[in-house]
Amino acid sequence: MVTIIGKTYDEERALYGEKDIVVKECKFDGSADGESALKEGKGVAAENCFFNLRYPFWHDDGLKITESEMTENCRAALWYSRDIEITDTKLYGIKALRECENVTMKGCNIISPEFGWSVSGIKMEDCTIESEYFMMRSEHLAYKNVRMKGKYSFQYITDSVFEDCVFHTKDAFWHAKNITIRNSTVKGEYLAWYSENVTFENCRIIGTQPLCYCKNLKLINCEMIDTDLSFERSHVNAVITSPVVSIKNPLSGHICVPSVGEIIMDIPDAKGEIITKDQCCCA
Repeated sequence: MVTIIGKTYDEERALYGEKDIVVKECKFDGSADGESALKEGKGVAAENCFFNLRYPFWHDDGLKITESEMTENCRAALWYSRDIEITDTKLYGIKALRECENVTMKGCNIISPEFGWSVSGIKMEDCTIESEYFMMRSEHLAYKNVRMKGKYSFQYITDSVFEDCVFHTKDAFWHAKNITIRNSTVKGEYLAWYSENVTFENCRIIGTQPLCYCKNLKLINCEMIDTDLSFERSHVNAVITSPVVSIKNPLSGHICVPSVGEIIMDIPDAKGEIITKDQCCCA
């Protein structure tokens, strides 16, 4: 293992194809404006480094990044890489983490539009995020204590679990499949339209027109705030612990709720059953 300490690199492919190296307290910055500093590396570790140039980590295997910073100029920082650990790091460049596999992130701060597209296998814990089109078309996500703010999040994702998270984001989980969300808050408009096999458990759901056109949707002991026109054309089984503003045309299933401000059933296919507290079931 070779260790490089305190160097500055700005040339094209400065450390291309390096194997089993540690770069520590190094800067990737300068007037030469070179790209792809650590492309095609294997067993690369970056500790307390500063990245201000484009595409540093493409086609890398076995990558560890700790206590480092990737600026807004560090575009598309990680693509086509696998077996990645990122800890206590700032990722501020657009389009970071694309087409990657087996990623673990902990204690990171992410400000990156179009982050995390087509990723397979990512564990994220204790991270904060601002993003648009976040994690689109990714699979096997496992998130715990993640705080996210943005738009169009988790669209077309599959086979994922989220626990103890807070998401402020519109159009989240559209077309998502096989998803479980536990003990979390999801705030934003038009939640999880066209999703399939999605379960919310002990969650707080806030915002207009949630959970429409869903298949096999489940809510277990969830609170719904300011949720009007909920469940339109969905197949749903739900136990809701708070009043709902309005429910519109659920196609099948049972919705157990303390009370509903308005129930709209104006199409023949709307056969879902809405059961209020007075009728039986909600605590």
